[in-house]
Amino acid sequence: MSQDSIFIVIASLLTASTLCQWGAWRVQLPAIIFLLFTGILIGPVLGLLRPELLLGDFLFPFISISVSVILFEGSLTLRFKDIMGFETVIRNMVSLGMLVTWLITATTAHYVVGLSWRIAFLFGAVTVVTGPTVIAPILRAVRPIPTVANILRWESIVIDPIGAALAVLVYEFIISGSGTSPWGHTLLLFCRLVLVGALVGISSGHLLGRALRSNWLPDYLRNIGTLSLVIVSFICANALQNESGLVTVTVMGIWLANMKNVDVQGILDFKESISLLLISLLFIILAARIDLQALFDLGWRALLLFFVIQFLARPLNVIISTRGSKLTWPERHFLAWIAPRGIVAAAISSLFAVQLAKAGSTDANLLSPLTFFVIIATVLLQSFTAPFIARRLRVVEPDPTGFLLIGANPVARTLARALIHNGVKALLADTVRGNVAKAKIEGLPCYFGSPISEHADRNLPITGIGRVLALSPHETVNLAIAMHYRAELGPDRIFVLQAKLRERVPERVRLPLRQMPRTLFASSITYSSLAWVLSHGGSVHTTRLSIHFGFDDFLKRHGYRAVPLFAIDPDRTVHVFCAEIQISPKAGWSVVYMRQPDRRKSSRKRIAASSPRPMIVEQPTLSLPAQ
Repeated sequence: MSQDSIFIVIASLLTASTLCQWGAWRVQLPAIIFLLFTGILIGPVLGLLRPELLLGDFLFPFISISVSVILFEGSLTLRFKDIMGFETVIRNMVSLGMLVTWLITATTAHYVVGLSWRIAFLFGAVTVVTGPTVIAPILRAVRPIPTVANILRWESIVIDPIGAALAVLVYEFIISGSGTSPWGHTLLLFCRLVLVGALVGISSGHLLGRALRSNWLPDYLRNIGTLSLVIVSFICANALQNESGLVTVTVMGIWLANMKNVDVQGILDFKESISLLLISLLFIILAARIDLQALFDLGWRALLLFFVIQFLARPLNVIISTRGSKLTWPERHFLAWIAPRGIVAAAISSLFAVQLAKAGSTDANLLSPLTFFVIIATVLLQSFTAPFIARRLRVVEPDPTGFLLIGANPVARTLARALIHNGVKALLADTVRGNVAKAKIEGLPCYFGSPISEHADRNLPITGIGRVLALSPHETVNLAIAMHYRAELGPDRIFVLQAKLRERVPERVRLPLRQMPRTLFASSITYSSLAWVLSHGGSVHTTRLSIHFGFDDFLKRHGYRAVPLFAIDPDRTVHVFCAEIQISPKAGWSVVYMRQPDRRKSSRKRIAASSPRPMIVEQPTLSLPAQ
């Protein structure tokens, strides 16, 4: 290919990858569906992309390094505290359950598809892996309860290197099958692979953790330094023992994620962006190499193989792995349904298919298209059906419509009562014992402790919580909370009540505008102003708007004496008034607002008598006496 053609192909791949990810986001489906069909379209169907011509000898090194970065990024999210009580289930799923899946898949591939025993066992090893690249989008769309989500996430990441190692062992057994002792060779290879991968992974993870914890690297070098060390560790492990690199990067990520006092959030954000790009490119490139004719020739046999994997192998895996566990039957049923195959299966099958074809294997050409068929079939079926099945089994989290209120001071307690009165979940969190005691006396749910502490990570009940209101009178506390929850919930779900007006905060201590959370209620509202109103007899009310009494009428009637807090639409969705976004409540909405005491009652009565009676339903929800 000419240099200009290569540039055009690269630009087209990047554009197609972005469009596929955007389309998946719009329709809330895993991007792998769009990426695979794009690769098939521009590869075997239209013949526009030939990866071997584009990348040449760099094709499979690029695939291997990309997979290593993807696995490291996924393993960075694996914290042992997330699976307390279910470690045995995960261990069984990636060991005994994996062997059950492997044997059933291999046997079916031999008797149904007609693969030789050696290629059938290799195909079974390749397809035992699930993969975080396809599990994560399904979990985001379904939002299952934490127990199920954590088990699926751990399994998908841990089983990738284990499945890859199993596939390597089978491949080495096939290659050395003509030798005198293939079993001994394979066993020795397995021990060396695990030992080298674990030692290099632990060493690299500990070294990187010490460097991050001791600030040996400046901030601008942390991400690039981590990426470099991941790739170097992967290459060194493979140099010491072929194919041990995937074990290395997985162990390295898990070790780093579970080290104490090591902040990996910035690294994780960077790695997620790189992984997203690599995943998109890999799926398109690998799908462009599929031999469609070989897959079409299999016909119904490929379909029957998929049904055995989906309806026999996976359920047996889960039944055996969860025996004696605390999981409920609905949770087990959902685990038995979800096991989509991902990028590791695609990459390994493509690599071994080429090598075995060169070695003279007659049915190796079926390995890659058959694997891609299983990937497409599992992803399509499970992506479209998972939300429905999760709802029927009742293993989904409640909608995250609730609020976490930082602080249990008078302002926070007042807002919490207003939300709870309107049927909205509200949870207070404060480190001041007196505030917590008052909240509990008033019957408000409250967590005693810092909401960004390690104890909060384990014990703060945030199920159903989707937004944060930082209501502390201390600006530094509010901003620390906002930055902590920004990554988890998104910047548009974090709201901060100003401790001081922004123009009164010295520029040298202001956050950059791009990092500023949303300002609660209005730019002129501070904690002190709301606390003053409450201490002087102010109260919170809920007003229902109608076609005869709209939001403009509400503002004219109450004027400066009312501070709109929340707007609740007919679907019971709560909209938070803030300085950055204009909310326009309509008829049928309810407006929750704080009202200053009116000291001119007689004047108000005269005005009300001379005005037409509005269609308004007004209910005082709470009052806080003067303090």
